[in-house]
Amino acid sequence: MTTAVVGRVLLIEDEVAIRRFLKVALPSVGFEVDEADRGRTGIERAATTAPDVIVLDLGLPDMDGKAVVSAIREWSQVPILVLSVRDAETEKIAALDAGADDYVTKPFSTGELSARLRALLRSRRAPASEAAVLQFGRLTIDLARRVVTVDGAEVKPTRKEFDVLALLARHAGRLVTHKQLLTAVWGPAHLGDTHYLRIAIGHLREKLGDDAAAPEFIVTEPGVGYRLTTS
Repeated sequence: MTTAVVGRVLLIEDEVAIRRFLKVALPSVGFEVDEADRGRTGIERAATTAPDVIVLDLGLPDMDGKAVVSAIREWSQVPILVLSVRDAETEKIAALDAGADDYVTKPFSTGELSARLRALLRSRRAPASEAAVLQFGRLTIDLARRVVTVDGAEVKPTRKEFDVLALLARHAGRLVTHKQLLTAVWGPAHLGDTHYLRIAIGHLREKLGDDAAAPEFIVTEPGVGYRLTTS
């Protein structure tokens, strides 16, 4: 049986073994794969082939992957998922601040990678005009009325908690960094006040009935930020 095509992936990766593996693994779950083994080649392929999503290594031979992200962001908002052996928080934050949408460290599972790619594609295909009511499984967020319900039962987030949840919902499936959340909700003067964010997320999880150890709604990326699941 032929697998239905979910989207077209541009893989910018210099490791031959990783490219070979993903050229087999990703088509088996519905992705067409194009490839580039250099940063500049990848930028050119992104411009000429218009992929649906980009998977990008940071350690490229001709330029750093973060520079590739910045170059592509000058003219495109195509979702970019960084796939890198670099697991330091500073690297993750720098890549996300440069404009990447998600970050997966090597070694990785095909299941996690394909799930995150599908989430990025869903967010990209959302209507350009923001819907007033957003639905995520049992969770409903009415942005206009500032009402949140789980299984139809209303929960009562504070103003700041709602603002955090709304920002995560607007970027559902994508990782939102501490910096982005603190700047948008508390203002740029509070970039160091990550405890505000931890408290708000903790209260939201309690009100939504979300278990931090096995989250249904809000997933933590330790030291980096949070994402709202789209399933």
